[in-house]
Amino acid sequence: MSLALSNRFQGGKAFGLLKARQERRLAEINREFLCDQKYSDEENLPEKLAAFKEKYMEFDLNNEGEIDLMSLKRMMEKLGVPKTHLEMKKMISEVTGGVSDTISYRDFVNMMLGKRSAVLKLVMMFEGKANESSPKPVGPPPERDIASLP
Repeated sequence: MSLALSNRFQGGKAFGLLKARQERRLAEINREFLCDQKYSDEENLPEKLAAFKEKYMEFDLNNEGEIDLMSLKRMMEKLGVPKTHLEMKKMISEVTGGVSDTISYRDFVNMMLGKRSAVLKLVMMFEGKANESSPKPVGPPPERDIASLP
């Protein structure tokens, strides 16, 4: 079994160490963005980068610092917008400029901060707005009588 495959199924201390290493790697990339003059006028950049890192780590299923096709598929399904295999390949190509089959964290942040409106960016922004909107009611629905039905 390859190291990447064995890492995917590890739990406990080994998994915690792997996630900590990944978090340090992504934090280093975030520092590069914070120091980059190109993004100096970006509003709330530290908060945005922290949110991007959290979201990226959630969907980096193989913990290798890249979102592959299956990770993207899971992300889209979890966000409630499942896509076909071809649509997802197009999304990855749009984000990476066609040079890779996986989305690196740097590509992900560039997409989220960039001016282009990639489909994935729109979905991620929509998910953020959906989470901020009114909370969903919990518990059983209120009772209604037959007269109130349309």
